[in-house]
Amino acid sequence: MDEERWIGGLRSAGAGEVSVVALAEGRPVRAEDVEGAAGVYVCGGLTPLYADLLAGSADWLPEDVPYAGFSAGAAVAARSAIVGGWRLGDLAVCSDDASEDLDQVEPRPGLGLVPFAVDVHASQWGTLTRLVHAVAAGLVDEGWAIDEHTCATPDEHGEIAVHGLGSAYHVTRGGSDGAVTVDVQRPAGVH
Repeated sequence: MDEERWIGGLRSAGAGEVSVVALAEGRPVRAEDVEGAAGVYVCGGLTPLYADLLAGSADWLPEDVPYAGFSAGAAVAARSAIVGGWRLGDLAVCSDDASEDLDQVEPRPGLGLVPFAVDVHASQWGTLTRLVHAVAAGLVDEGWAIDEHTCATPDEHGEIAVHGLGSAYHVTRGGSDGAVTVDVQRPAGVH
């Protein structure tokens, strides 16, 4: 983990005191890790490991404490988290470089902070196609694929606002034919 990168980024965004809790295999997050925190920010790492260490239950996260995540931290916020994989059966749905050491795309239980799946590095790693195929196959009901340097934030009504330099892609399935739709969302002022 590049602690100085994350500490510096949080401080430049206005955070006062920043405490780092390093998680590792066999060392999941605990409620006391975030006791007294004004917010929780989970940075990037191996997404399947983060799902094991953070997800399944958000009991460790106080209800009134905001959560934000980058890369793996964003992916595990979902109810049903896409943690990697590059194939569905024999079909390649994205580069194996984005697989997170997994072969098959198999969503796992996430934190349940958002009702949709989240895939990350959408344009940069080509993972939008993984999300499109996951929705088309019925592995997840809907999802958002988010570019780097981009943030998608839900409000209390479930509406998503996109901020930053890239795009976010809302992937849904609907209609009697089960067609998949991709709606490209850009931050205000970005064309």
